[in-house]
Amino acid sequence: GLLGCMAGKLKASFIEEEKLVDIVVGPDAYRSLPGLVEEAGTGQKAVNVLLSRDETYADISPIRLNSNGVTAFVSIMRGCNNMCSFCVVPFTRGRERSRSAISIVQECEALFNEGYREVTLLGQNVDSYHYISTGENGEVAETISFAKLMEKVALISPLLRVRFSTSHPKDITDDVIYTIAKYENICNYIHLPVQSGSSRVLQLMNRTYSREWYLSKVKRIREIIPECGLSTDMITGFCTETEEDHQQSLSLMDECKYDLAYLYFYSERPGTLAARRFEDDVPLETKKRRLQELLDLYRQHSLISMEKEVGKTHLVLVEGNSKKDDNDLQGRADNNKVVVFPKENYKKGDYVKVLITHCTAGTLLGKAQALHY
Repeated sequence: GLLGCMAGKLKASFIEEEKLVDIVVGPDAYRSLPGLVEEAGTGQKAVNVLLSRDETYADISPIRLNSNGVTAFVSIMRGCNNMCSFCVVPFTRGRERSRSAISIVQECEALFNEGYREVTLLGQNVDSYHYISTGENGEVAETISFAKLMEKVALISPLLRVRFSTSHPKDITDDVIYTIAKYENICNYIHLPVQSGSSRVLQLMNRTYSREWYLSKVKRIREIIPECGLSTDMITGFCTETEEDHQQSLSLMDECKYDLAYLYFYSERPGTLAARRFEDDVPLETKKRRLQELLDLYRQHSLISMEKEVGKTHLVLVEGNSKKDDNDLQGRADNNKVVVFPKENYKKGDYVKVLITHCTAGTLLGKAQALHY
């Protein structure tokens, strides 16, 4: 069987052409899985790839396989309404719908009681989270925005760290930024994907903001949260991208100086608006060369960003042993940077104050100062 958000796209190939599977189930049809298994047992091909307008998995308690027992992801919404021209998500996960705030807070409370100390609130565009709770007679009791939801989760306990991903530049509000600044246990880190530094390319991507709009958001974040960690996504070689467009991406990266960046060259996704409307006309060698130029610049910024942390003390949530040495522990600072320090008597799940003594381009290295509660 094949289950997941790409099942609908691949069902004809997997069932009819290559005959690889008996069952194909889309992301919103998991409740019908027992019946589909029974149907497949009769020799029939069983398929349900219908997308729902209201399925949010709100009443599902996930089993977290291979979890470190300290950090957990909590889904707060499903789908997406943005229709970026390069993206297949709206076609594979459906329209945007927000999960009930009560179920989210209850899941986070349960995780905290089980020993988890950090939750990451997940959504394709968390800033557009919007849930209306109703009273017994159907009247509106409370309208909950993403800022309010974050606050509710942060108030579970000061020992529960809160992160989130992903923000859309057009939707992130001052309320969200001020809420992050208000609560010490909401991490000072925002993932703000830009995709391109060229307003012309952004328009083709249907991102609905300009270069200038994006830079104003970055400026606003840094005004309210000066030490906020910032990361992004960027694509090179999108349809019709010129050298001038590429230089604008480089200059935007130079202006923002991201702490972390996820960089890719454009790869056409069948069924997307870009695949239907535009020719994938930038040669692969050009895409890869432009990607390498972005990577080289990002690595310069990353090292500078790391070097600025040397001499500072950070509160680190220990996630487990270092990948390179079992005598060291590894965790993340508030700004999402990875910190490694000698184990001594500290353990997974502890909050430890760590003095940063040196660094690499991707890791902060330090010495524990004290256990923090």
